[in-house]
Amino acid sequence: MEKPHKNILLIYPYFIEDRVHEDEIAAVPIGLYSVGTVLRDNACVVEILNWHNMREKSVEIENILKAKQADWIGFSIMHANRWGGIEIARTAKRLNPDVRIVFGGPGATFLWEHILKNFPEVDYVVLGEGEYVLLNLIRAVDEDEDPESVKGIAFRKNGQRIKTEDAEPALDLDKLPVPAKYFDYQHVSSARGCAWQCAFCGSPKFWKNKVRLRSPEHFVQELALLYKKGIDFFYFSDDTFTIKRDRVIEICKRIMKKGLNISWYAISRVDCIDEEILYWMRKAGCIQISFGIESGSEIIRERLGKKFTTDQVMRAFKITKKYGILSRAYFIYGCPGESWETIQETINLMMAIRPLGVIFYILDLFPGTALYESFKKQTNITDDMWLNRIEGVMYFETDRTMTDDLILRFGKKLRTAFYENVHRFAEEIDLVENEDLHEKHADFLSRLGMTFSHGDYSNIPEIREKDETAKKLFERSLEYAPNHRAYLGLGILNQKQGDYEASISILSEGLKNYPESEHLKQCLGISYMNTGGREKADNIISKLPHV
Repeated sequence: MEKPHKNILLIYPYFIEDRVHEDEIAAVPIGLYSVGTVLRDNACVVEILNWHNMREKSVEIENILKAKQADWIGFSIMHANRWGGIEIARTAKRLNPDVRIVFGGPGATFLWEHILKNFPEVDYVVLGEGEYVLLNLIRAVDEDEDPESVKGIAFRKNGQRIKTEDAEPALDLDKLPVPAKYFDYQHVSSARGCAWQCAFCGSPKFWKNKVRLRSPEHFVQELALLYKKGIDFFYFSDDTFTIKRDRVIEICKRIMKKGLNISWYAISRVDCIDEEILYWMRKAGCIQISFGIESGSEIIRERLGKKFTTDQVMRAFKITKKYGILSRAYFIYGCPGESWETIQETINLMMAIRPLGVIFYILDLFPGTALYESFKKQTNITDDMWLNRIEGVMYFETDRTMTDDLILRFGKKLRTAFYENVHRFAEEIDLVENEDLHEKHADFLSRLGMTFSHGDYSNIPEIREKDETAKKLFERSLEYAPNHRAYLGLGILNQKQGDYEASISILSEGLKNYPESEHLKQCLGISYMNTGGREKADNIISKLPHV
């Protein structure tokens, strides 16, 4: 029997900077779970630690490392969290000089020479996909074999930095073990790789500009395993989930056939969707699709490698909303050639496509991207620039035509344009008339209503008519089908406005459809108390389980 390897820690380290949207960095990359699963399947004892929020907790980190007594520690490095990995690795080496430290992930793959040159606490770097590479490395070291025999790694030997032959990628993703048998997670992936070449993205280089797909059966089986554990919301994190049309539809049909009552987000491209795909995605639980639009300027999009037309952008957003899926746009500003004119082009496009969610980024230059390589050639700068505690280099800092103040004003203008109009975008949604989707439409409109009344938009001062917009969305939701969220939202809004009789009416209607709802009962009890109906309120509230 193979000798088991005890105390292997896989760590997702903290980032240098805080995020406005912490959920963007909070999830452990699915690749780390995949690595952990292969190790567990091969007699290793593995624990995964999500330390994305441990930046100011050095004492706690040290205490946990002391308690775990790891023999090997692997770090998932995304570039912006590289310093977190380095600092944790230094602590681990100080506590136990014999612990072996491995860095992996895109950030480590693209900067392997820089890491091995400058950070002696890192013993090995796994290049590219890590599942079997890390396993082979552990076996080789345990058996006193030369690590140079292991494909897909970099390390030091006799003072020299050595990179071994590339490891073969997993050509059949269905043969990889499914992490759900050991771990719980919400970020899932049905594919690896990207077929496009965006100049600001490292995915083409990391995945060699190729796409590998899991079979629909294999992917849905993973969802089913997680669903049995009580997980019913997922992020489908494929670079482009809809890259193969028939496969997407087959996945959706299998989700429905298995009776998985799930909700999920996906990422797509505006030139990779159509109405049939959207119909099946919505039926199978998709509630949001994010599209990388980047700019309203076709010239800037061309420079960024986004090869689609404005007409394609407009069509994609129109039909996505039509099927009751929240359309979210990514925009990047501070790009080569950016000006007030191109910012206005982006605003004009935003007004035309009416997205229901927007994320704005300032263009960053990261290792592994075409823009970064161009930057190095133009400036003769080296990767040692990353010895500075920075997450990235903002493009505008390399462009004499732009300043910090100008970028701040660009961002403010873009955000203000969106915030001041998003309530109109929500009210002007034109849903497809299909009775088969009525319950889904009710769900979509009530979710969007809650975003204005209680969610992200409720706390943004620039957004106008929040309660009014929410009320219209809740009322419209109930025109399609009974919906618990809409009844509750209207009940709370009417309470907030002091119209307790209206609140009692809508909540009572809601309880006819959802007689076991504690939230509706509690809200109804509060409305009765405010109208002098103390006895009715006590009769309702006293029967609630938590009272």
